[in-house]
This record gives sequence, structure tokens and C-alpha cells, in this order.
Amino acid sequence: MSQEGFTGVPASIDAPEIGVGMLGYAFMGRAHTNALKKLPYMIYPPPAVPKLIAVCGRNEAATREMAQRFGYEGYYTDWRKMLEDDRIKLFDNGGPNDVHLEPCVAAAEAGIHILCEKPLGRTAEEAKAMRDAAEKAGVKHMVAHNYRFVPALRHARDLIASGALGRLYHFRAMYLQDWLMPHFNTARLWRMDKSVAGSGAIGDLASHIIDLGRFLLGAEFKSVSAVTRTFIEERPLPDGSGLGKVDVDDAFAAVVEFDNGVIGTLEGSRLAAGRKNYEMIEVNGEKGSLYFNLERMNELNVFWAEEEHKETLGFHNVLITEGYHPWLEHWWPAGHIIGWEHTFVHEIAHFLDCIFNGKAVAPFGADFDDGYRQAVVADAIVESARTGTQVDCTY
Repeated sequence: MSQEGFTGVPASIDAPEIGVGMLGYAFMGRAHTNALKKLPYMIYPPPAVPKLIAVCGRNEAATREMAQRFGYEGYYTDWRKMLEDDRIKLFDNGGPNDVHLEPCVAAAEAGIHILCEKPLGRTAEEAKAMRDAAEKAGVKHMVAHNYRFVPALRHARDLIASGALGRLYHFRAMYLQDWLMPHFNTARLWRMDKSVAGSGAIGDLASHIIDLGRFLLGAEFKSVSAVTRTFIEERPLPDGSGLGKVDVDDAFAAVVEFDNGVIGTLEGSRLAAGRKNYEMIEVNGEKGSLYFNLERMNELNVFWAEEEHKETLGFHNVLITEGYHPWLEHWWPAGHIIGWEHTFVHEIAHFLDCIFNGKAVAPFGADFDDGYRQAVVADAIVESARTGTQVDCTY
């Protein structure tokens, strides 16, 4: 095979560049960065090519290591300094919940587009302030609700929106993990500190299933009746100096109603033994049902109430890997599954498309208004549990 003219260097991608500043070097910082690097050659041609300008974090050694490992041009330990870097046009906030509000408002006021991890704010009040600042500045804004970009869940939304399930009756969702089980002896991390996290399982897990309820049903929450529980009230401090108080919820359960008449339940726990990342969603309607399990994220289970072949009546397990399923054209042949990390590729590609092609982030992505509405429901769960009453969701 002739190699004439081949230099071994790939041709440049004919797409605009956008400079990215990342806040956070841990779990979400790495997940987002992996997607930023993978996007240009898998979502091809890309709407834009992310250029990794800088990463920012409180721990200088860890931040420097992140920059070197992932190929950022530099790093900062002060997000204010990073946002003064005029090469940065997209601020990706993957930091803890207590550094969502102030940096995102500052980025908006500087005219920088913003992608922020969920929950948008520790409270609905914080989320509203972020939404208002971004809308006033006219920048594009998106909350990183990456499960909207799971092909099976997007396919489920399309089925529901098409009317395939008919009138909708029920929505039930649970998000269960076990990393706080006693035998792990997990230290009191920031996710167990109300001043940093805002809440526990509610902000960590409920934020996802609240958002998916709104996304899948195309409806707003109307009211909630909830209980919360903190099962382990003290945990070892990270520095080994003793025990620290846990002042957030370990688990919650809620009965909910939507403004379209659907009723349902939400449940979340970080002490559900054996459940690693078990997010289950089920929707029941007059013509059928569907359910999804994130631990088997390439599958969607569908039941049709009036199926022609009665001998096969029951739930059908559908492998969502065909080229005509959402986003699968960018990946592998049918049957070759994709993973959790690919949802961030889809998500960021959508956001870049909105930035460079003047498109609205919603309804397919979650903009800051969606983040605010999710926070209103989360606050209602907290208030209902505190007062022992049903609480209306007032937006």
C-alpha cells in the first residue's frame, strides 16, 4: 500500500476551537476531561474542538498532576485567576457543590459559557441565582445531567413523546448505592457535610431521578410527601483525628405527583447493600410500560399491553446498540455496547452544538432553568421530611 505523502500526522479537524477551563481534578473533572479529549474524533465532524487550557483545584500537587496527565496547557489554584485567562470561553465546573454558585456567576458575568455539574445549587435559591446570572449575561448554560444522554433513556423519552404508551399513569424511580455501608468504614467526606454538599442522597442521587422524571414525562412535579434518614450519624474524619458529625441524609423516600396527573415514587440511598450504581426508572401507561436499569445501560425493557402475539406477551429486553438508536452511529457495530463515560461525550457535543450553532440547550439538554426546577423539588423533599407534611412544588 502506497504511503506517498503520508507524514504520520493526522490532518487538522476543520472545526472551530474553544478554550476550556476545568474546575475540579477528581471524579467529575476526570470524567469530563476524558469526554473533551474523545469528542473530536468520535463525534465526527465535531461542532467544535475543545482545547484544554487549564484545570483548577485547591490542592496544587493534585491539580498539577491532573494537568500533566490529561494534557492541559496549565493549571491554577484560584478559580478567579483562571477565569481571567481570556483564552477560556467555556467554563466546566466539576467542583464540589459549594463552588458552583460563585464561580458560575463570575463566569457568566465574564461572558463565558458554562457547563456545571449537578446539583446546580445546594438550594433552589442558589440555583435560581445562577440561572438568572447566566440568562442576564446571554451565555449558554447547561447542567451536567448526563443520564439524559444515555441512548436507552433518550429512546425511552422518544417513545413516550410519540404517544406509544398512551396516557401515562405511574413514574417510579430509585437510585441506590452502597458505598456508605458500615463495613467500608468510609470517612466523612465533603458529600456528608451540609455546608459543602447542601444535602446527602437528595443532592447526590435524587437530583438525577428528579431530572429524569421531568425529562421523560415532559411534566412538572406538583407535590411531594417525603421522609429522610441519617443512619450513621458520625464517621471517621479523613485525617484520622477522630469522628465527625454527618449532617445530611443517608436515604430518602418520597411519594410524588406531577401536573399531568401521573403519580409516583422516588427513593434513594447510599446504604443499599449490593447496589453499586443502581438507577431504576419505570413508566407505566395505558398502552404499555418501560423500565431501565443503569447497571445495564445498553438495555431498555418494554411491554405492550395489546401485543398481537399473546404467546410472547411480556416485557421485551431491547439491546439499544443499533445505528439508528440515539448517538450509536458514532460508535461501534450493533451489539458492541458503550459505557457510562460515553454519556459525557454526547452531552458535551450537544452543548458545543448549541454554542456554535445558536441552538437552545433545552429540551434535550438540561439548562440552568432545568437545574433550578430540579432544586425546587429537592428542597420540597427536605421540607416535607422536616415538617411531616405534603409540600407543593412552587417554581
